[in-house]
Amino acid sequence: MDIDLRPAARALGTLVTAVDDERLADPTPCTAWSVGDLLDHLDVVAAGFTTLAGGAEKPGDGPWDAGRRAALADALAVMADAWRDPAAWQGVAGPPELPRPTWGRIGLTELVVHAWDLARVLDRPAPDLPDDLLRVTLAHVEAFVPQAPLPELWGTPVALGADAPLWDRVVAGTGRRP
Repeated sequence: MDIDLRPAARALGTLVTAVDDERLADPTPCTAWSVGDLLDHLDVVAAGFTTLAGGAEKPGDGPWDAGRRAALADALAVMADAWRDPAAWQGVAGPPELPRPTWGRIGLTELVVHAWDLARVLDRPAPDLPDDLLRVTLAHVEAFVPQAPLPELWGTPVALGADAPLWDRVVAGTGRRP
């Protein structure tokens, strides 16, 4: 598989480390989640997707101080590196049981969309990610979200024109308003 999660993991890691203590209670574009809640989710994502790719990682614990935020950025990089192994993309994993290429794309989508979420919270532009990575994410969102095994994890897609910017189409497909 030729999908490199590292640019998205780096972008998200940069944003995670840019969060300061005063922002942890701030709301995010993820319905009902604060920044601290989103960091909790990303910690589980990093550990779970590293394990799915054949690595070993466990979520951290403790308060979201600067040290733990830096550790999360590192864990996201470890996750992305684990998906560089071609074996990570072969076979089926779960639960729910899905083809590993689907899991890899879900992991990419987590990184990309939550980078956008944190950028919004921090009043920054969407990260500068390669267009090919955003296209892969968009294709996954358009195909997977409407039939996701856990539909409650996604919002209703927001309709945009075909000429909308790529980033906007990616996040709109997950129910976010660009």
